Amino acid sequence: MAPFGATCVLLYTVSQSPLAQPRNIIFGHLISAFVGLFFLKFVGVSIFTIAFSVGCAIALMQVFKCVHPPAGANPLVILLTASSIHYEWSFLIFPVLVGAVSLVLVAMLINNIKASTKWPMYGLGILNSKK
Repeated sequence: MAPFGATCVLLYTVSQSPLAQPRNIIFGHLISAFVGLFFLKFVGVSIFTIAFSVGCAIALMQVFKCVHPPAGANPLVILLTASSIHYEWSFLIFPVLVGAVSLVLVAMLINNIKASTKWPMYGLGILNSKK
């Protein structure tokens, strides 16, 4: 999952950003990958569906209050690589969910090494607003 590289940039350089919090990372990647798979399985691949799927992923991340910019690339990656990779729904579990949770767990270790820092800033509640 190429977008995980951009997730790492946020996690280790601007970890206090709302966009780099666990719920945004985990749910943002899950939602946008789901949108990419949905378009692949039920709509098809064209220049228009690629653009529309990214827009839908962004809109859904906003609805569920879990905007994570790197995740916006998931539908793009899925649809552009569909001719060479056979995607199944299990893709949502591995690598998407397992990868996102792994990144969050490693970030918890790294970002909390200094006693003066606390990460994450807010919890995993998908519908919770930041406190």
